[in-house]
Amino acid sequence: MDVHGKRTDATVLLVDDTAAGRYAMAALLRRAGHQVVVAATGNEALVELDARLRRGTLPDVALVDVDLSDMSGIELCRRIKARPHLAGLPVVHFSATAVTPGARCLGLEAGGEAYLAVPAEPEEIDTVVRAAVRSARLRADDQALARRLTLLLETIVTIQAARGLQELADAAANGTARLTGGPAAVFFLGPDDELYRAHSQDRTSLALPDEGAHRAVAGLLRRLTRGQSGVRITTVPAPLWPGGFFRPGMQHDARLALILTQDGKAAVCLATPTRGVRRLNPEDETLVARLAQATAYAAEPLLMYQVERHVALTLQHSFLPQPHRLPELPGIDIAVRYVPASQQTEIGGDFYAALRTDDGVLAAVGDVVGHSLDAATVMVEIRHALRAYCVEESDPAVLAERLDRMLRHYHPGITTTVCLALIDPATGRTRIANAGHIPPLIIRDTGTADYAKAAGPLLGVGLPHPAPTELFLEAGDRLLMVTDGLIETRGTDLAASMEHLRAAAVGALPGLDALCDTLLDCFGHDREDDIALLALRLG
Repeated sequence: MDVHGKRTDATVLLVDDTAAGRYAMAALLRRAGHQVVVAATGNEALVELDARLRRGTLPDVALVDVDLSDMSGIELCRRIKARPHLAGLPVVHFSATAVTPGARCLGLEAGGEAYLAVPAEPEEIDTVVRAAVRSARLRADDQALARRLTLLLETIVTIQAARGLQELADAAANGTARLTGGPAAVFFLGPDDELYRAHSQDRTSLALPDEGAHRAVAGLLRRLTRGQSGVRITTVPAPLWPGGFFRPGMQHDARLALILTQDGKAAVCLATPTRGVRRLNPEDETLVARLAQATAYAAEPLLMYQVERHVALTLQHSFLPQPHRLPELPGIDIAVRYVPASQQTEIGGDFYAALRTDDGVLAAVGDVVGHSLDAATVMVEIRHALRAYCVEESDPAVLAERLDRMLRHYHPGITTTVCLALIDPATGRTRIANAGHIPPLIIRDTGTADYAKAAGPLLGVGLPHPAPTELFLEAGDRLLMVTDGLIETRGTDLAASMEHLRAAAVGALPGLDALCDTLLDCFGHDREDDIALLALRLG
């Protein structure tokens, strides 16, 4: 019987160096329903096994006479067990002469599953052969399950480390394919009905299904998961499941593992074909269901992060004036840029401002320390406070002091860097208060560039701020203010990055837009932090 209690016949490799013995034993085994492959020597048996290994048709058990002419059956067993791809083949020894307990022990110590003394009753020989096969299959199933559990754990570790929904979908698709031994596709249907999908790496990227197919899958997921709790395993027939998700241009019935995230706002689907691959047994489907659960748990915070990131980004765009909405500033040209961090990174509190005051133009660039919706919200409050304060006060150092008090009063524990520059367009007189920020870069019309010598403590720590640094801009000079997201790189000294920025600014074409675009081209790719730039030129 097999592991499920059903009687199964086996393919037996019979190794016996006597023709009469081979004939008698083979006849007995065939009458019991087994297929028999015979070998007269140990070497002949090894050659036969190698040939069958290449064809993928290994026998289920080897029945080996202990007394062979070229090597003992014990030695043949050792050689079989020493080969990794043959080690799982069960070996049953038999002998008419070496039947002492010591001989039996040698056979078992060499890796044999059983030891028969012959002659024996046909029922006993058949029972021993079947028991050896059954035990080997149980071991093989246990080992296969252990391997799949290891794959499941490895995949769960990978998906838990995913930094974005697409990375998570890719990891889940590849993990599902490894668990099931065939192609797989993974889908996330978010609360906004946005569909994220991924295919396992064995699926070619050519001829992917069109948007209509994706809309059809989204509709199926909405219907199938409505009111669902837990993991649901179901089959969707090919007419209802769009073709091409598993193999280009081909339709398959799809076996789906479906689950909603814990808040019920998003659906996760692991999909595999039901044709062209091995049929999944209940243990396989249990593992896929566990992977679906782990994927849903990992997807929920990422989906929440997407929502928070969208809100924070909306705040940034709503409250930071876009280039076409900048105020008219007589005597000064201005250009701004804001570039959010990569999709895997939270939005921070970077901001810029350009405000008219009674004493000239106030330019500001700052960065709330941290990355979250809270940082973006504090950014909005700081910009509003700055706009209110500069109605009656334009001295940059006084403004920095007031912002510091406001931050400590309403947001204790939060710190911010900011650089404030007040420029008089008529005289070029520029006063700079710097609170822990990168100092402004002054790019002279003569082709040189230097950082303003302006420094001070960041906002939120309650330390006094020094008097403003004063300098003069000439007509055509440009003043550049940036947040550290533009140039800060992990493992690189900030001073070296600032020098690279200075060199790039010197080499940029004339004009503010050319300057901003050049710097973003040089530094602004795949950044881990937001980027805010403000550049102005004295007319």
